[in-house]
Amino acid sequence: MAEKVIVIGGTAAGLSAASKAKREDPSLEFEVFEKSGYISYGACGLPYFVGGMIDRPDDLVSLTVDQITHARGIPTYIHHEVTAIDPSAKTVTVKDLDSGAERVCSYDKLVIATGARPIRPNIPGVDAQGVYYLRTVEDGILLKSAVQAQGKRRAAIIGGGFIGLEVAEEMAQSGVDVHVYEMLPRLLPFLDERFSQQVLDTLTAHGVHVHTGAAVQELPTSGGQVSAVKTADGTVTETDLVLMSIGVMPNTQLARNAGLELGLKGAIVVDDEMRTSDPSIWACGDCVQMKNRITGQPCYVPLGTTANKQGRIAGGNLAGAHDTFKGVLGSMVTKVFDLYIAATGLSLEQAKAAGFDAVSSIVTKGDRASYYLGSRDNRICLVLDSKSGRLLGAQALGSESVAGRVNVFAAAITCGMKVAEINELDLVYAPPVAPVYDPILIAASQAMKKVEK
Repeated sequence: MAEKVIVIGGTAAGLSAASKAKREDPSLEFEVFEKSGYISYGACGLPYFVGGMIDRPDDLVSLTVDQITHARGIPTYIHHEVTAIDPSAKTVTVKDLDSGAERVCSYDKLVIATGARPIRPNIPGVDAQGVYYLRTVEDGILLKSAVQAQGKRRAAIIGGGFIGLEVAEEMAQSGVDVHVYEMLPRLLPFLDERFSQQVLDTLTAHGVHVHTGAAVQELPTSGGQVSAVKTADGTVTETDLVLMSIGVMPNTQLARNAGLELGLKGAIVVDDEMRTSDPSIWACGDCVQMKNRITGQPCYVPLGTTANKQGRIAGGNLAGAHDTFKGVLGSMVTKVFDLYIAATGLSLEQAKAAGFDAVSSIVTKGDRASYYLGSRDNRICLVLDSKSGRLLGAQALGSESVAGRVNVFAAAITCGMKVAEINELDLVYAPPVAPVYDPILIAASQAMKKVEK
C-alpha cells in the first residue's frame, strides 16, 4: 500500500518538498493544503506588483493548482487550513475555509511548511483600516488597491528593512509621498555604517522621507481609519495608509500544539535532514530554525532561496534519501532606486560576537573598464578573521554587478577561502563587464593588509 504524505503549506518550501518526493518515489500519495488562495508564487515580487511593474497577481505564480494537481500528480487544495496535528494518531484536521466543512486526514509522513507571519506591534491603532502587511498575494492585492485609490497620496512604512525599502521605492515612483520609520539608529544595520548612509542618501535624493531612531508609539485614527503616525518623541505626521514591515516570526502554532521541539523565535527545530523531533514529520522553509554555515550556531534567516533548498532536501529524504542541509550564509540582494545592495555571511559586529578576531576592509572600484561608457563605482566591504585571513562576510553597493560579485564571495566563504586565495582567482575580463583587475581582486588584495603577519 502506498504511503500517504500530507504537506501543510503550498508555497516555496512545501511544493518543493512535494515535487521532489514525487519525482523520487512516484508511488507516494499526496495532499497539499494551502490556507491562502495562491500557491507557488514569488513573494519577493510583491513590492513590484504593488508598484505596478507587475500587472496581475497571476504573473507572480509559477505553478497553478491545476498544474501541480494534474500534471504532477500532487492534489493541492487552496483555502484549506490545517487547524490541528495529532502526531500520536498521525492525523491532521483540515478546514475548508470556503464551505466551513472540516475533515480529518491520516498521514504516514507529514511536511510542515507553514512559513512565517508578519510581526504585529502592540501599539494603539495597529488594527485600524488602512494598516497593511505584505506577506501573501492577497496582502499585495489589498495594498496595491490602496496605493492606486484616488486620494491615497501619503504613505507611511514602518520598518527600514529590504521589503519596506523596496515598497518605498515603488510607491515614490508612483507619486506617493512616502515616509519610512526605522526604530534603530540607521537603515539596514547589518551593513557597514557608511553603506547604510549611502542607502539613506539615495532614498532622500529620490524624495523619500526617512526617520531613523524613530519608534512608532501610536497610529492615530479617524472614524476607524488610520490617519497619522505618532513617534515616541511626540511627532505626529498625517498619512493615508500604513505598511507594517518590521519583520516576521515563524508561523509555528500548529507545531507547538503538536508538541514538536521549538527553538529560536519559536521556530521548529530540525536536524540536518530537515526532520523534526517527531521522526514522521519533516519541516522546511521560514518556519524552521537554521544553522549558520560559518559559526555552526542556530539562527533564523527566512529567505525564499533557503526555503526552496530545504524543501527539496525534506522531500528527497522522506522519499528515502539522506541528503543534508549544511546551513545558511544569509546571502541577499536588493535595489533602492539605482543603488544595488548585496551581502553575504557575517557583518563585522556579528563576526566579533561569534568570537572571531574580525576586521573589515573597504574599497571603491569601477565595475568595468574606466573608459567604457556607463562605468559605475562598486563599494565592497570584506569582513575577515585577522589571524587566519579567512573570509567571513562581504557587502557591496553600486551597480547591478554587485550581485554577481557577492555571489563569488558567497562561494568563497562556503569553501572556507582566505582573502589571499581569493586574490589569486582567475576572473573574467572584458571592458563592458569588468576592469582588468576586478573589484573582487582589489577588495581581497586590500583585505590582505589586515591579516596579522
